[in-house]
Amino acid sequence: MDIASPTAVVCGAGGFIGGHLVKSLIAQGIRVIRAIDIKRMEEWHQIADGVENLSLDLKEKEHCLTATEGADHVYQLAADMGGMGFIEKNKALCMLNVLTNTNMLLAACETGVKRLFYASSACVYNETRQTRPDVVALKECDAYPAMPENGYGWEKLFSERMCQNFEEDFGLTCRIARYHNVYGPYGTWRGGREKVPAAICRKIIEAKRSGRHEINIWGDGHQTRSFMFIDDCVQGTQMIMNSNIDEPINLGSSEMVCINQLVDIVEEIAGIRLKRTYDLKAPKGVNGRNSDNTMILDRLRWEPSIRLRDGIEKTYRWIESQIALSDGAI
Repeated sequence: MDIASPTAVVCGAGGFIGGHLVKSLIAQGIRVIRAIDIKRMEEWHQIADGVENLSLDLKEKEHCLTATEGADHVYQLAADMGGMGFIEKNKALCMLNVLTNTNMLLAACETGVKRLFYASSACVYNETRQTRPDVVALKECDAYPAMPENGYGWEKLFSERMCQNFEEDFGLTCRIARYHNVYGPYGTWRGGREKVPAAICRKIIEAKRSGRHEINIWGDGHQTRSFMFIDDCVQGTQMIMNSNIDEPINLGSSEMVCINQLVDIVEEIAGIRLKRTYDLKAPKGVNGRNSDNTMILDRLRWEPSIRLRDGIEKTYRWIESQIALSDGAI
């Protein structure tokens, strides 16, 4: 089958990135034959019409065989994960993602899948290179010598190696992207698994609505990150899947800000200034992280380019609408 028109399966389709990816593939004329997630259907972030939507636990090999049957391309995004508050307190659960990745690779080989995309993470990078807010942007080679974030990062790094070894030993073409802090509408914005952009948006919206003009920030606010809007993530994912890049590659924005600057942006969108307090004991991750995009620019002549201010405004407006809906205000 022509690589430009494969049948596709998206694992983790009930999640934030997976839901956007399914709809993007369909919009481009790709025949998505199956969307898989462990969550009950009513808990999915988005559900696409014309697709076989299944609730399956992909830690079980028989479910992986069901998921991959008849597929040319598999996008393996399924993982038990969340923001820093979740992954720092659930290290063992994050490590168990290796069961999903192992069984998905085995099933893909057995059912004749031609290509598998694996969603890795910037959490694979050596923590000793991320000790300062003014961090040097991380190149792909900076994952070694290995010292990733405990739990989630170790599992991601191991699964990268497993994908590469399956390609070497069994001929399964694997493509691997290291996601850097993806955000946008239709993502988790409350409940403990939300990531920083959504959490900051929610806190500022709640402060504005309540009249209590204060915000609590995890850490000292000086820790730095780059944040990638979901549209760039989905586009980059598909470009990497269809490329000849057979090594892990960064997929992230190079627009680095500190958390205080992110709060500044959201305050400006909200039209409010808040008193800031800082929880120095809360999970905050590494002190600095940014994506070096040299490789993706060289190999694909492209990099994520949606400005943080633009993406945050779309995210803020969506979360604002969800809060209003949840309390019956509209």
